[in-house]
Amino acid sequence: MNEMIQQMWHSWSEGGLVMGAMALLAVVMYATAVNLLTHLHYRGLTKAGDTTVRGWVARPEAAPQRIRELIRYTQDDIRSARDVEGRFREVEATKVSDVDRRIAFLNVLVISAPLFGLLGTVLGMLLTFKAIGIGGSSTSDVVAKGISEALVATQTGMMVAIPGLIMATMAKRRRHEYVAFLARLEGITLRHFRPGFRRTIPASVPAVSGEIQPERIGITSPQTQPVPA
Repeated sequence: MNEMIQQMWHSWSEGGLVMGAMALLAVVMYATAVNLLTHLHYRGLTKAGDTTVRGWVARPEAAPQRIRELIRYTQDDIRSARDVEGRFREVEATKVSDVDRRIAFLNVLVISAPLFGLLGTVLGMLLTFKAIGIGGSSTSDVVAKGISEALVATQTGMMVAIPGLIMATMAKRRRHEYVAFLARLEGITLRHFRPGFRRTIPASVPAVSGEIQPERIGITSPQTQPVPA
């Protein structure tokens, strides 16, 4: 174990000046990825069955803590299906947009890691060519150091980027699961409250061309009732 740590430290110290920036980039990248994955971790709640979700919609206090406030917010002071749809659009505009911004930032960090490795490669090759141009007895040592610096920087950049890419892919997958869950929750909420919305529609509203007729939603207009003989 100690030999492995010493070898890793030796390789890290041979990478040149860009290794410090690479270390800082790795810390920021992994911290961002872990925070994002934790934020999107709903412990299987997004995969709950329709029966379970209907129970949460009917009784928000029985829902898990992570989504209890979300369900209550989408049901607070709603008077029509349009109100429910508007609440879910607000949730998407706030939470989903914030997740998208954080995923985009994580992607930038992932892309930056190989670029830092490429920068280290260029610096190492410049050192090599400089040593060749100067010549002297220590040329071979300087050339070897330059080549080592170039290769180690490239290797480190890819090693930092690959785990970050995997974590970014996991974050995107959880983001898609959360959006699909919001769409399913919206549909179940609308089906749950639609009968109450129908009862609040006044029966005497005249039908307008292109609008839903009262008879089509289960309301009998007074004008359509048979006249007693």
